[in-house]
Amino acid sequence: MGLIGQCSLWEEQDEMEKAHWGVISTANIGLQKVIPGIQRSVNGRVAAIASRDLNKAKLAAESLGIERAYGSYDELLADPDIEFIYNPLPNDQHVEVTLAAARAGKHVLCEKPIGMNTADVARLSELPDNIRVMEAFMVRFHPQWLRCRDLLRSGAVGTPMAIQVTFSYFNDNPDNIRNKPENGGGALMDIGCYAIVAGRFCFESDPKRVIGLIDHDPKFGTDRLTSGLMDFSDGRQLTFTVSTQAVPYQRIQILGTKGRLEIEIPFNAPQGAATKLFIDDGFRLDGSATRVERIPEADQYAEQADTFVDAVRNGWELPYGIEDAMINMRIIDAVFHSTESGTWQEP
Repeated sequence: MGLIGQCSLWEEQDEMEKAHWGVISTANIGLQKVIPGIQRSVNGRVAAIASRDLNKAKLAAESLGIERAYGSYDELLADPDIEFIYNPLPNDQHVEVTLAAARAGKHVLCEKPIGMNTADVARLSELPDNIRVMEAFMVRFHPQWLRCRDLLRSGAVGTPMAIQVTFSYFNDNPDNIRNKPENGGGALMDIGCYAIVAGRFCFESDPKRVIGLIDHDPKFGTDRLTSGLMDFSDGRQLTFTVSTQAVPYQRIQILGTKGRLEIEIPFNAPQGAATKLFIDDGFRLDGSATRVERIPEADQYAEQADTFVDAVRNGWELPYGIEDAMINMRIIDAVFHSTESGTWQEP
């Protein structure tokens, strides 16, 4: 056999060894971000996609090079070739479909937040022991976040004391799922959860108490502007503001005793592109002494998929499992409860 023939055989064997993913629904986040990310990953490929509308599934499969399309979720879950499921359904369907996939023997990467509230997420305790489920906070796998945490651990800003997160976009479409409270819409559930994860990731601990302030849309009933304050003890604080009806913007600022660290595009980092961190010692207030650290191009969705598959196939403990998802959900619930009581709440 010639070299070309050998290469083709090796490539075919590699493809056969890759984890086969099935995607439930044709949600935009899947079509535009996660499926391309999985397709670029080292150890996985998307082999099937399902929608309640078979035509939508077929169109998505054709455009993304996916070999099989199903007209129901049950058909996909019954496919013996599928080992992993990506679940980007609306928030109110996350737990139910994740449990169905787990009972079918599939490991699940479920979009955030993993449920509607703490009681909803508690149902995931019914998972079979041999099944792994991870909440899809892709940012935790991006090299810029990992480098940020390394810098904090090394004392690059002294002792980290305050984290400030701003994250906003404008969406007043009444038909959009993010504007429907019955489906888990609103700013805190959709993007405030990222601010919470940022605090937990950078401080490497969980808040002891939280308090929030919410402005609700008078027509939708969702929170369109939400701010929060979280006490991580030892003087450490997270403050955040998130909005579904403000100019698109996102930043993370971390203030320490000796410096400041900023992530330029922390959440929607350009897929497959380089990113930047800013480290400032405060010597000049106009920022002219700021040092820019460039992070090589990366795809956080591909990194997420590879980490999940590697952990499952090698029997490693997941970096972020159900317990972590439950903590995040309890914090979200506590912010909501604090806005009703007007007092601090313990998650």
